[in-house]
Amino acid sequence: MMNKKALSLLLLLAAAAIAAFALWVTTINLIEAYGDGPPYYGRTTNMDKWESPVLFLVGIDAAALILIALLTRLAIKARRSPA
Repeated sequence: MMNKKALSLLLLLAAAAIAAFALWVTTINLIEAYGDGPPYYGRTTNMDKWESPVLFLVGIDAAALILIALLTRLAIKARRSPA
């Protein structure tokens, strides 16, 4: 069985990986949606087809925050639990 320190570290690494993934997804989507290229040239070209990615990103980030909080809490409990 894994000791408490190793389990705690593994949970914290999983939380960090989730945070990095959520940051990556958010950054890529915002750059693509609001960057200099199409469809956002001066906010006029192809605006009938353009959709804001904000609601999607809020959902992803909220789910990531919940998972990060849960994993962090489990890591703290694993570290503090009696042998």
